[in-house]
Amino acid sequence: MKRRFTSVLLALGVFPFAGQAQETGNVQDSLLRKTYALDEVVVTGTRNETDVRHLSQTVSILNRNKIEQTMQPSLLPVLTEQVPGLFTTSRGVMGYGVSNGAAGGISLRGLSGGSARLMVLIDGHPQYAGIFGHPISDAYQTLLADKVEVLRGPASVLYGSNAMGGVINIVTRKMQEDGVHTNLHTGYGSYNTLETELTNRIRKGRFSSVLSGSYNRTDGHRENMPFEQYGGYAKLGYELTDNWNTYADVNVTHFNATYPGPVSAPLLEGDQRITRGVTSFALANHYERTSGALSFFYNWGDHWINDGYTPSAGETPQDGRFNSFDNMMGVSLYQSTQFFKGNRITLGFDWFRYGGEAWTEYVKGEKAGTRNDLVNKHENEIAGYADFRQDVSSWLTFNAGLRIDHHSRVGTEWVPQAGLAFHLPRNMELKASATKGFRYPILREMYMFPPQNPDLKPESMWNYELAFSQRLLNGRLSYGVNLFYIDGKNLILTLPNPNGSGRLNQNSGKINNTGFEVQAAYRIDNRWSVDANYSFLHMENPVVAAPEHKLYTGATFSKGCWNVSTGLQYIAGLYTSTAPDVTEDFVLWNLRASFRAVRWLDIWARGENLLAQKYEINAGYPMPRATVMAGLNINF
Repeated sequence: MKRRFTSVLLALGVFPFAGQAQETGNVQDSLLRKTYALDEVVVTGTRNETDVRHLSQTVSILNRNKIEQTMQPSLLPVLTEQVPGLFTTSRGVMGYGVSNGAAGGISLRGLSGGSARLMVLIDGHPQYAGIFGHPISDAYQTLLADKVEVLRGPASVLYGSNAMGGVINIVTRKMQEDGVHTNLHTGYGSYNTLETELTNRIRKGRFSSVLSGSYNRTDGHRENMPFEQYGGYAKLGYELTDNWNTYADVNVTHFNATYPGPVSAPLLEGDQRITRGVTSFALANHYERTSGALSFFYNWGDHWINDGYTPSAGETPQDGRFNSFDNMMGVSLYQSTQFFKGNRITLGFDWFRYGGEAWTEYVKGEKAGTRNDLVNKHENEIAGYADFRQDVSSWLTFNAGLRIDHHSRVGTEWVPQAGLAFHLPRNMELKASATKGFRYPILREMYMFPPQNPDLKPESMWNYELAFSQRLLNGRLSYGVNLFYIDGKNLILTLPNPNGSGRLNQNSGKINNTGFEVQAAYRIDNRWSVDANYSFLHMENPVVAAPEHKLYTGATFSKGCWNVSTGLQYIAGLYTSTAPDVTEDFVLWNLRASFRAVRWLDIWARGENLLAQKYEINAGYPMPRATVMAGLNINF
């Protein structure tokens, strides 16, 4: 039974109940001897560490081995490949940018982070621009992540507004065993692209630390499309006792990007200088029957943007530069307790304050030396929640939760959810859930730029879902199917002003999305494994960057010093524009390989879009044809 239970980890790439391990030889054998696989435990769906089989919602997991296997400086490409229903936009070799023409949009089942309907977390703390409400994708680098958990479906009971469509939780790195490990990753390739990362990890007794730095740059595959990024991450942890521990961390990334405009109307001087940072502190306890944490976090962003000009349209250089400083701070407290066998109750409290200021600074023209203030606002949220889980019998777990969330301007929102998890014979799991998600209007929609509207109300939706999964062949073969229906109301749209001229943000939209997701994985032997996932999404009201069909198939070979993986991704019915309707279909083939030359040195290479497909994800921004990167990993 123990061997069957832990072999799930080896069988899967990404699956609702496990992650993938790519160890070989003796390391693989030792994994099989463990009584419990670490990645069987998640924290995103319940705050406390929980066996995913007892959750009624679906959580996909990518562990550190899978992240490293992709050889990417950003987390977004591997999420797009491995998580069914999730899609991220791109416009070039490296970097996503912000503002006009930006990529890095993240959507899950047709709900977009760019519209504040999907939340990214770092160790359970919300990460988004305080004024604009959306994630900043260039800040989510692989150097941060020990693993990534993706909860597919509303997570508003635990995480509040913006977790309407789901959450991506980046669990930061740590050391499991005593010692010192240092790794240098460096590579060079197409379009003068350079990527580097240096990480040092230490654990000695009760003390642990992680220190990482990175530098990435590219000339880009189009004229006037360079990108440059500096990143750093530091984390210190200390186990105060056997039951109490604390940590503090800080992550800062700065990037310089240039927006080249669509190919039909090239832009000049579309420059961006963006700095994003986050710091947090946590005090956690863990006992046999109870566990919890008190944490504080602070996020900030400093943006400088020149919107540029289009000479072919007769435009001249801009007189002003957009500036903004946004921040978000919060305190979270939760305690999870087992009062009797099979029971777990989590009680929590959140307080968030977010906002900032934005202005236009004039550097030339008649207004040179002056500024025009656009917004200077902060809002507060305070919430309490309860999450209840009870094993009714050996074959049934009941889950329920309720959040009461109060916004300083909009009012109070009640957020319930409920679900069942059936543990059936022959390693089968059947789950059913009904969950509510919501989001408050963001500051940009209420106060910035016409068509702002300070009287907007919250958006809300219900997600109804059935999920079935099974493990076969002693856990080497796994598969699962999810069916979902999303019913949303009060979506914020920009429509003609019913009370005058112009346009106005209004609560007039609806969501009716249905679909299904399939995933499977098979470990053929200790050298070969294959995995696949497919998602179908039907939207009554289509949106950009949410494909109707998304298929990924992959294979991995590991033997001795060699590790080779390859994958095909098929995208169909991807809207790049809805006015007018423009869709894209394409197939991408990627190949990655590494060779361990000596104990401390790996040589690696990756090729992307090796079929040299011509396609667009952002309208007007053709993606590069085949690209190649190669480099070294040095471990000491």
